[in-house]
Amino acid sequence: MTSASTAQSANAAGSAGEPTNADGAAGPATSGGGRIPAVVRRRLDTVDAHLDRGRAWLATGVVVAIAAILRFVGLSGPNGKIFDEIYYARDAYGLIDRGVEWNYKDNGPSYVVHPPLGKWLIGLGEWAFGYQDAETKISVPGHLMTTAPEFGWRFAAAVAGTLSVLLLVRIGRRMFRSTTLGCAAGLLLALDGFHFVLSRTALLDIFLLLFVLAAFGALVLDRDARRRRWARALEAGLDPSLPGRAGRPPSTWRDWPWWRLAAGVLLGCACAVKWSGLYFVPAFALLVLLWEVGVRRSAGVRRPWRDALLDELPWLLAAGVLMVVTYVLTWSGWLLGDEGYYRLASRYPNTPGLSDTPVIGPLINLWEYHKAAYGFHTQLDDPHKYQSWPWQWLLLGRPVAFYWSGDGNCGAPSCASEILLLGTPLLWWSFLPALAATVWLGLARRDWRAGAILLSVAAGLLPWFWFALDGRTMFSFYAAPAVPFLVLAVVYVLGAIISPAPAAGTAAPPSAEETSDRRLIGGIIAGAYVLLVALCFGYFYPIFVGRLMAYADWSARMWLDGRWI
Repeated sequence: MTSASTAQSANAAGSAGEPTNADGAAGPATSGGGRIPAVVRRRLDTVDAHLDRGRAWLATGVVVAIAAILRFVGLSGPNGKIFDEIYYARDAYGLIDRGVEWNYKDNGPSYVVHPPLGKWLIGLGEWAFGYQDAETKISVPGHLMTTAPEFGWRFAAAVAGTLSVLLLVRIGRRMFRSTTLGCAAGLLLALDGFHFVLSRTALLDIFLLLFVLAAFGALVLDRDARRRRWARALEAGLDPSLPGRAGRPPSTWRDWPWWRLAAGVLLGCACAVKWSGLYFVPAFALLVLLWEVGVRRSAGVRRPWRDALLDELPWLLAAGVLMVVTYVLTWSGWLLGDEGYYRLASRYPNTPGLSDTPVIGPLINLWEYHKAAYGFHTQLDDPHKYQSWPWQWLLLGRPVAFYWSGDGNCGAPSCASEILLLGTPLLWWSFLPALAATVWLGLARRDWRAGAILLSVAAGLLPWFWFALDGRTMFSFYAAPAVPFLVLAVVYVLGAIISPAPAAGTAAPPSAEETSDRRLIGGIIAGAYVLLVALCFGYFYPIFVGRLMAYADWSARMWLDGRWI
């Protein structure tokens, strides 16, 4: 732990003894006096002076290296396409080869119901390392090097999984002001079997997780940047009680919310992987407004809600426009060619609504394609062996088997090899208690971090409870975008254990000796928890990678045998 992170860990879960508002700021500044709210000044000192020191990046690098080694070693196994790789790996090759998803068996465009960006990314790995399909007799070498074909279509998922660990370390460090807690968040994600399996399989959900998490990280950066802007203006003597622009910080192109606009692009990428990325759009917009209201209230603005809406809605709309433009651009292969499904009305004479009008026609046809795909999703209620309901997901009530084989010589009378999309049980069974504790701590401390975590988890999970009402077929991997935020909830609680804070308005903070004892005991508890999660991951590792083992050893890992088999 660096000296900076040691000092910061005292504030890891909002441990400052002073009263704070919902945004984590002390009371309003004195109008016109150039005084900065104490918490804003502290944040400036912490972020600017300590956040990106070399030792912190070294610690980050160690965690990311662990994640990368786990995800890339043995990536080519098992052989062949497993689970839905049979669809996405083939569609990805069609995009790289012809610009659209292509059915090589029937020599025609494929009808697909997910946007193309995730498949474009899978296809880049196939372009770089080669692709092979025994059924269609396609075999092409890689442009960079030739490897086992499975490595090609799984490469992008492993990169996305590793990058998401990197992002979570840095996001956690920025939110909790602690290198230790940031690295703990990244390590827990790296050791989560659910995230691990998705990082080694050519499915779309790991890319959705990556872009959602990146958008959230961009908004956290935006929050800090906007608070620094207000702090600089207050230092320069800004009087926030003045009406109109006179009471606002000066605005030049350098002060534009660039990170917020970047979040719009990243949310467009998320929606271009799966439409469920849309669930995070209103949640993240609400976060921005709450943070903007909070900084105005801290600065002493008389009508923080009204002014935040007037000042920030145009930027939110601009981010929304960037999101839509980004989404449409990911369909460029479909729009610029003429081979895509529904692309030309003349090829689908029995389909009403299509048009071959220049310029506007492709957009009309793209809209009709989206209507058809949406209809498919709303009517997806066919029973499936591994379907599950949202209330089962955090309990690991019905994981998905990606691969199973009883063949091979393991030295026992009966053998088994399986890849099971199963969260590391000790970690996942901590999620619900951690969420409950985050609610309690967030209310007691009026901590913006708790609200951001809970709102993001809600965006990733609650919509599926609504869709469950109509009996839609669902799978546990739909929860993937919520997983990093669930991990943040666990780490938030670990931070509170390491450095508990007195409630606002109560007795004076504990002495330095008492604080040191609390940190030592809390650190031991948190370290022991992370170690137990690592041991749990190691125990289940064979069924995360499809290792051949004795059937009895496999059966011993089926803790909920009625649900996991």
